[in-house]
Amino acid sequence: MDRPLLSVLRGNRSASPPIWLMRQAGRYLPEYRAVRARAGAFLDLCYNPELATEVTLQPIRRYGFDGAIIFSDILVVPHALGQKVWFEEGEGPKLEALTGPDDIARLSLAAIAEKLAPVYAAISATRAALPAETTLLGFCGAPFTLACYMIEGGGSKEFHKVKQWAYGHPDSFGRLIDLLVLACIEHLDRQAGAGADAVQIFDSWAGILPEEQLFKWSVQPMQAIAAGLRARRPDVPVIAFPRAVGPAALMYRRLPEFAALSIDTGIGAHWAAQELQPHVVVQGNLDPIMLVTGGEAMEREVRRILDKLGHGAYVFNLGHGVVPQTPPDNVARLVDIVRNWRG
Repeated sequence: MDRPLLSVLRGNRSASPPIWLMRQAGRYLPEYRAVRARAGAFLDLCYNPELATEVTLQPIRRYGFDGAIIFSDILVVPHALGQKVWFEEGEGPKLEALTGPDDIARLSLAAIAEKLAPVYAAISATRAALPAETTLLGFCGAPFTLACYMIEGGGSKEFHKVKQWAYGHPDSFGRLIDLLVLACIEHLDRQAGAGADAVQIFDSWAGILPEEQLFKWSVQPMQAIAAGLRARRPDVPVIAFPRAVGPAALMYRRLPEFAALSIDTGIGAHWAAQELQPHVVVQGNLDPIMLVTGGEAMEREVRRILDKLGHGAYVFNLGHGVVPQTPPDNVARLVDIVRNWRG
């Protein structure tokens, strides 16, 4: 069966680019909010295969996206390694912060398959329920982004703790990164084995690093994950999403382990078409607030991005995830514009 998104991720061009959206299953959909209310804690939803499958399928039923991304969270990996993780309503994720090498030593790869079995069960159930032409995406957080949450104990504005650890104690920080590389390879491999056609690695906090550290702690670990997965699953394309790295996106463009490079709103579509797209499939990069705004402003911007990037190997997406205040009708209009655009 031809899967348009999977075909483009393998380097083929399409007259009308495939489309999916980061965080397309989320609070902007009333059907998601209804399931979320039944689920209890956020991680309970992630670890309930029936409910996780349902919310993954909701935007496919409503919009017919070319890709479905399994409903889960990047922090299931540190949770499976043995770190305490929970979510507080209105505040986001909380973790029992790592404070030194002794804390790293207490983390273990041994239970990943068992602890994350519900995620793989949800992938299998979702693949069975999806239309045959829809690509199913798995994902993980990149090691540096995971380390940020694990050391800061949650989100942060300045990332003092993780930066001081990485800069001042690179050996022990490197051990944490190496452990996370192995954990992510295992997690993505099992997602692919359960039915994921392709995967995305989210490095949400890559942009806080200076150039040399960016290469060491973002580019190289992501490349190692992609290479490790390729050794096990050579037919599963990997999308890299290093958020907010600006022109340093050039570091990721020629690495053969990455099938596609997802770009945020800080990278211009014209620049991406000239500097990135000749070397790698490009994905992105509509501002999520344009999707909230809708109307003529959104339509002009969508067509501008399509006119710049749609002539090459390209996947339409946002520069980051759908935000909760997004009107569902605006998403329907977005899909209609992309479906009817012809290069």
